[in-house]
Order: sequence, then C-alpha cells, then structure tokens
Amino acid sequence: MIVVVMGVSGVGKTTIGEALAGKLGWPFLDADDYHPSANVAKMAAGTPLTDEDRWPWLDKLNSILRGERTAVVACSALKESYRQRLTHGLPDYRIVYLYGTLELIASRLAARRHRYMPASLLESQFATLEPPAQAIAIDVAAPPSACVAAILARLERR
Repeated sequence: MIVVVMGVSGVGKTTIGEALAGKLGWPFLDADDYHPSANVAKMAAGTPLTDEDRWPWLDKLNSILRGERTAVVACSALKESYRQRLTHGLPDYRIVYLYGTLELIASRLAARRHRYMPASLLESQFATLEPPAQAIAIDVAAPPSACVAAILARLERR
C-alpha cells in the first residue's frame, strides 16, 4: 500500500509522514525532493506553481511510487486532479488529508524556515485546496504522535 500524506504547506506532512513511515517500517518519500529546479526557483520567488508546472513533477512521483510495494509519501496534492495523477495505476493506496485552520498553519510557518516555500504562498494554497472526499482526515491541532496514532488506527480498519 502507498499512503499519500497531503495538505497545505506547514500542515505537518513531513513530520507526520516520517513518523508514520517509521511506525510502519516503510520507506518515506518527500515530494518536495523531486521538484525540478525551475519549480523551486518559482516558489522561492513567491510565485505559485501552475498546473503545467506540476504535471511533470507528479508524473515523476507516480513513476517512483509504481516501483514501491509500500511507502509513505508527503505531497501537497491540493487538487483532486493532482491526486489522480499521483496515484494513477497504483493498485493500493490511501490518502491521508492533514488539515488545520489558516491561523494555526500560518503560526507554524512563521516559526520555521522552509528551504524554498515562503509563508506568503500559504493563502494561495488554501485557495487551491480541494479537500478529498475519500480520505483519512486528520486535524493537526493535535500533537504529531496523536495524529500518527489516529492514522494507524484508521489504516488498520481498512
């Protein structure tokens, strides 16, 4: 099974995804590591990515995930079309949707320094977000360990 941990920047995808992968004993992939340099430069300059910017990145991630039996991947996957592209052809996957209020996520972004994602893009991410209909939805107001425990419990029930 592939578990896609998705949500806006600063929601805790990497923190929760790494901890989840550790508990499962599965590989962890951070989708940010696979952005082409043009995407990184665009985001670092404070310019939101377009769908055309994202397609090659999502296709590359899909290709990598097709080669894995099990993995946890942290990926914004904000739109349904992005999630479909990311998971196309995967025999077994689950979407974990991490969410929180704009105020909570903005406060977390203010307290950290991402390698290229400025806090100024957070509102555009919330504007782009299409919450998934079929997902394990986790409110990140809880501590990461509680979020991971809730995800594990929901994965076991499926």
